[in-house]
Amino acid sequence: MPRVKGGSVSNKKRKKLFSITKGYWGKKKNVYRRAREAFLKSLSRAYDDRKLKKRDFRRLWITRINAAARAQGMSYSSLIAGLKKAGIGINRKMLSELAINDMPAFAKLVEQARNALGQ
Repeated sequence: MPRVKGGSVSNKKRKKLFSITKGYWGKKKNVYRRAREAFLKSLSRAYDDRKLKKRDFRRLWITRINAAARAQGMSYSSLIAGLKKAGIGINRKMLSELAINDMPAFAKLVEQARNALGQ
């Protein structure tokens, strides 16, 4: 039985990998072993960063809410506690949007939280 080297399949596989790693720096874009290592590493980083993105946005929203709440004379933690006590179920993303774009509505929420806490 004749030996089959499979050159066309290997070339196709390499070409596909090099097209994926096209913008990488140095040998990571045109040396097969380095390109493969970089590609696998980037896959794991992409997965991790999709998880970190959620964490980072929540942190940003909390920072914005805290700044707006302190402008109203209330801390972030007491605001959240007051909203929970008042039975207002609004998520942090929407709260931060209100704090940025609609300050009067945010002020009303702060007032309701303050009343629920009895301050």
